[in-house]
Amino acid sequence: MSNMYYVHPEAKIGNNVKIGNFSNIYEDVEIGDNCEIHGNVTIYPGARIGAGVKIFPGAVISAIPQDLKFKGEETFAFIGDGTTLRECVTVNRGTASKGKTVVGSNCLIMAYNHIAHDCVVGDRVIMSNACQVAGEVQIDDAAVIGGGSLIHQFCHLGKNIMLQGGALVNKDIPPYVKAAREPISYVGLNTIGMHRNGFSQEAIQSIAEIYRVLYLSDLNVTNAVKLILETLPESIYRDEIVNFVTNSNRGVIRSAI
Repeated sequence: MSNMYYVHPEAKIGNNVKIGNFSNIYEDVEIGDNCEIHGNVTIYPGARIGAGVKIFPGAVISAIPQDLKFKGEETFAFIGDGTTLRECVTVNRGTASKGKTVVGSNCLIMAYNHIAHDCVVGDRVIMSNACQVAGEVQIDDAAVIGGGSLIHQFCHLGKNIMLQGGALVNKDIPPYVKAAREPISYVGLNTIGMHRNGFSQEAIQSIAEIYRVLYLSDLNVTNAVKLILETLPESIYRDEIVNFVTNSNRGVIRSAI
């Protein structure tokens, strides 16, 4: 029986790549070694897929952006090594704004997620089913995104966060926190996630002290940051959190505690 899929002759396919029936792989596509492309997958021009990636039925990678400013320019969609895209995931390619959409390595993007143009998703991110991520969102390493979440364009979600399912995100979420409720708010530290990712108790305690000032001192953000810099010892975590907060374009979430 002949193969029942289509691969454009100009597509670059690595070694030991399995392609299921009725999948379509277009020109200007690069797929690394040891990938598994299940049936009924569509991979459009501009896709750059790393090694060991698994893509499940119904997924569409590197379709043109759902953005009226897109004028057909050459842009890309990158999928990192070891990432899994489950059923019906859609990852659009970039626009002239950034030129590429990026999903990092060793991510698990569960069924029915949409990742829009010019998003940057870090490594080891887990996105539960049916999240909708608007254009130019940044999600940092090891974030866990609850199912059914809706993330507004240009939001920035920090590393090692835990976001509740069904969240409506319209503000930036600093690293290492849990975010929940409506409106989306700080509800504590993601201590379980940090333990799982190898953080020492000393590091977790240092992060907790920073967020006590930022969220539990009844100060506004500007004065809380000033107090953090004046009273807490310099550390990579202090600088990381302060930089995140002070560089936030949409403003950070506030506390529900």
